[in-house]
Amino acid sequence: MSNCVSVVLSQNVWSVTYTTQSVCTLKGSTVEMSCTYTYPSGTVTTTFWFLTNNAEGNPVSLSDDPDYKGRVMYHRDKKNGHTLTITDLRESDSATYMFSFITDQTRWRYTGSPGVTLSVTDLQVKVTPYSRMSTWKRLTCSTTSCPLTGNPTYIWYKNGQVVTERTLPYSVLPNAVDSYFCAVKDHEDLHSPAVCVQGQSCYRVTYTKRRICALKGSTVDISCTYVGFYNTTSSFWFRSDKSTPEDLTTDPGYEGRVEYTGTYRGPFTLRITDLREEDSAEYRFTFKTDNFDWGHSFPGTTLTVTDLQVKVTPGTVTEGSWVTLTCSTTCTLTEIPKPTYIWYMNGEYLFSDSSSQYQYSVSRGGSDSYSCALRGHDKLSSPEVTVDTSSLSCLRVTYTSRSICSLIPSEDLPCTTIYSTG
Repeated sequence: MSNCVSVVLSQNVWSVTYTTQSVCTLKGSTVEMSCTYTYPSGTVTTTFWFLTNNAEGNPVSLSDDPDYKGRVMYHRDKKNGHTLTITDLRESDSATYMFSFITDQTRWRYTGSPGVTLSVTDLQVKVTPYSRMSTWKRLTCSTTSCPLTGNPTYIWYKNGQVVTERTLPYSVLPNAVDSYFCAVKDHEDLHSPAVCVQGQSCYRVTYTKRRICALKGSTVDISCTYVGFYNTTSSFWFRSDKSTPEDLTTDPGYEGRVEYTGTYRGPFTLRITDLREEDSAEYRFTFKTDNFDWGHSFPGTTLTVTDLQVKVTPGTVTEGSWVTLTCSTTCTLTEIPKPTYIWYMNGEYLFSDSSSQYQYSVSRGGSDSYSCALRGHDKLSSPEVTVDTSSLSCLRVTYTSRSICSLIPSEDLPCTTIYSTG
């Protein structure tokens, strides 16, 4: 962990102190970056983290950056502490992040420099001779671009089965059919690619995706490639939360909704139709030959099934007479990377230039029902939400599903009522 970095002006009147100067973490993981700040007087009205500036030279909050949509969260405490959380990290997230805030006593923002430098990296296994006189091999779990923050413990897998936990290199007697992987403890799903320790071909399973977020009611394909030797006697997919591996095609909960496609060396694909929320789980693949079973502890692909929800946010006085509707999911959809949104009012499609956006603005002074869907998945629309602003002094929201979304109170809508009919 690096030492704290302080940025101070005018004898600590204005300051931002970052908890750490740099962080190196794994691709696909979650990171938190935090700071504390001080100011001479007044009340802080705006806090945010940023990377870039807009055309006018003003910093753009990460929460408004399309590349971070659905992956950024802010947390502000009562002691002038602020935390930025980024999920599902990508290599392109490697950058320097800075914190800025504005008070009601000034018209300008204060930004703490130099910020926090984030580096996102992958794992890899390096194979080296143990010594000149030995046939043993030394396996080292390392990162591709920077040393991981902290002192991680590594987990080693042999042919899909956990064999040891250690921080030092792992020595093995090479066998032509054995493959090895490594992962960081508590981040087992972010494992390294497989390596063969003797020759170029060995037992292994490689999943196409480690995480999938799919829409409730849709169809998803989860696939992998595998290499085996001799005759494969069986191969199937199973849920990791089962006490023993159970072929999904025999599971009553998936009856009529599961099929396998593909051949040896793949991709071997699990297709699940009519997705349900209870399908959210980690799915693993296994195979057997005449004298070999692929291990069951090797991490597979995690599927999260989400539905669409319309969240309602009343505007403030400065934003005018509008209510904002947001079409949201519990995770960022991976099967629809650039979704186009469809909005409905009272069951009728809304023809509007802004209707393809995930947010839709509604003027106050009426009572209508709204729902949203994704183009290409029109029949998988969200439950309807009735927004009643017929009284300009009161906002009432009725959800037709059992889940109730919370609202941010509005200054000019003192009466805010939320209730469900489902």
